[in-house]
Amino acid sequence: MRKLKVISVLALIALAACQPRMAAQIGPDGQPLPTAYKIDAREEAQIPGRVLQQVNTLRANIALNPLTLDPQLTAAALAHSRDMSAQNRAWHWGSDGSSPLERVRRQGYYGHLVGENISETYENDIQTLNAWMAERDTRDVIMDPKATRLGVAWYQEASGKIWWTLLTGGN
Repeated sequence: MRKLKVISVLALIALAACQPRMAAQIGPDGQPLPTAYKIDAREEAQIPGRVLQQVNTLRANIALNPLTLDPQLTAAALAHSRDMSAQNRAWHWGSDGSSPLERVRRQGYYGHLVGENISETYENDIQTLNAWMAERDTRDVIMDPKATRLGVAWYQEASGKIWWTLLTGGN
């Protein structure tokens, strides 16, 4: 009797493994539709280092000096990501009319602000970085030879939408 139960359980496990997987939904352009990327606690800890590593790899490919993470730029990026969510629009102006330069100064960064990249997406950090690298204006913020510091942050809404901000600065 015990053998029968064990065989039954194993058969159910084997059948469950045979269930068809959900195929990715395809959009009108023939590409898979994006799915919301959910940032969990483990990912939160990994994203800044992963973005920094990817940025520095890209910069090394053209013999640029590496960037270092800057806590003031990161704090300004986080504040702006949350503010964009509250405004429900991705743009470079704060709800109080502040510019990127004013926001980094508020956080105590007094170096040279090179630039700011922003994004409203459901994609992860590397997909967002790839999108920034695909456009000249946003790529220039990342690849500027005067940049020595990096701040990157995000705010994820309950819906899964992520508001990304990346700031670069120099000495």
